[in-house]
Amino acid sequence: MKIAVLPGDGIGPEIIEQAVNVLAALGEKFELEKAEVGGAAFEKYGHPLPDATLKLAKESDAILFGAVGDWKYDQLERSLRPEQAILGLRKNLNLFANLRPAILYPELAGASSLKPEVVSGLDILIVRELTGDIYFGTPRGVRVCPDGPFAGQREGFDTMRYAEGEIRRIAHVAFQAAQKRSGRLTSVDKANVLETFQFWKEIVTEVHKEYPDVALDHMYVDNAAMQLVRAPKKFDVIVTGNMFGDILSDAAAMLTGSIGMLPSASLDVNNKGLYEPSHGSAPDIAGKGIANPLATILSAAMMLRYTFGLEAQAKRIEDAVQRVLSKGLRTIDIGETGKKTVSTKEMGKAVVAEL
Repeated sequence: MKIAVLPGDGIGPEIIEQAVNVLAALGEKFELEKAEVGGAAFEKYGHPLPDATLKLAKESDAILFGAVGDWKYDQLERSLRPEQAILGLRKNLNLFANLRPAILYPELAGASSLKPEVVSGLDILIVRELTGDIYFGTPRGVRVCPDGPFAGQREGFDTMRYAEGEIRRIAHVAFQAAQKRSGRLTSVDKANVLETFQFWKEIVTEVHKEYPDVALDHMYVDNAAMQLVRAPKKFDVIVTGNMFGDILSDAAAMLTGSIGMLPSASLDVNNKGLYEPSHGSAPDIAGKGIANPLATILSAAMMLRYTFGLEAQAKRIEDAVQRVLSKGLRTIDIGETGKKTVSTKEMGKAVVAEL
């Protein structure tokens, strides 16, 4: 079981260290190999995704990824910015299916941005298409506006596009996930405005015929955003495109008490995956020892479940996290009155102790 460990920038090395310690405590035979990525790789190699790092990722069974990005790189040309590393990994490894569970642990009900009676018991899975949409569509760039009231001025443009096969494969992932849960799937689109998502809706509806045991409903993205705040428990599995999924999953994260609690898995057709916390590199708190490592630790649990098929070990990690929370330990992002605030390392050690 070969794992590429890519800590990255900001708080990435701190949180990855704790996830690696948790994996080591399980007693399994993992082969772990580290490599630079993001700004750290740019500093050393002049590129955020060096050939050696990409080669390691391709040769590994799974990738445990920290975070990339720092404000000091904002002036670089786009192809050299740290964020291009994660986009490059997704594209080169064909990691098209992003799974983001948003689960509110009972112990964190008071840390959620919503009232406990609205959010208690929350358990949502967002299935986000990850290698298409406006993030990767071409043509794109900056040009002289050819028409309209601003003709002759400079304009920026991107292209939103989805091929039928792209929609079908992510729809199958979502329907199959719904079959393993409550049998409910919400497809989020903007079919009333965008041709791309009218097409998306048509294809998802066609795929639904293969899953008669799943109840499907369609929802516009603006309404979905509102319902996540108004009545989040009406959702079970959500499937949507790259850009909408990016936005909605971050919104769902705050329902769980902190984005520091939200793990994610990005999978190819064979369940080879890249596993990372849904938050960013947080350069403002890097090196302070206060980052929440639980999303990264829970991402490692997802890796055991989806890529290696070690369900019992994945459950061990998740149960250990819940026991730590039940004992009142909190990093600052989920801190509550009367609870003990601990450092990144202390939280990681507490999970290991429970294991």
